[in-house]
Amino acid sequence: MNFIDSIIKYLGVFTAFILVFLILLVVYDATARYLFSTGSIALQELEWHLFDVVILFGIAYTLREKAHVRVDIFYNSFSEKTKTFINIISSLFFILPLSLLIIYISIDFVALSFAQNEISSNPGGLEYRYIVKALMPLAFVFLSLQAIKDAKVDFDIWRAL
Repeated sequence: MNFIDSIIKYLGVFTAFILVFLILLVVYDATARYLFSTGSIALQELEWHLFDVVILFGIAYTLREKAHVRVDIFYNSFSEKTKTFINIISSLFFILPLSLLIIYISIDFVALSFAQNEISSNPGGLEYRYIVKALMPLAFVFLSLQAIKDAKVDFDIWRAL
């Protein structure tokens, strides 16, 4: 389980670097567009692709850090045993099935994009669109691994309580 923890931790660090690069790219693009009346379709598409990386890879890291959205108004008033039980149920019956469904559906989506050698429909846009589309099943593999790890850890805690 430490292996999964390490992977997700480094995925979070990678995502943070991508986010910094994305911020710098947006500042450059906005400055070029509004001050110098120039721009690039490819840069704008790259911004969207990097945003995809941040969102998709940030999901598993957010779960690892217990920073995901909850209904805290109810959750905070529960006992530790109830919270742990809710975490187990959430991981096994919500996060994991949804992740597996997205992986299953997105593999054909990515395969079709790869087979068509999908590129941007915009002149001057980016090529190899299937690369960013391939992040979807990969991101949900990471989320599934994190959900399984969390369920195991929470189950061990729940038994001890």
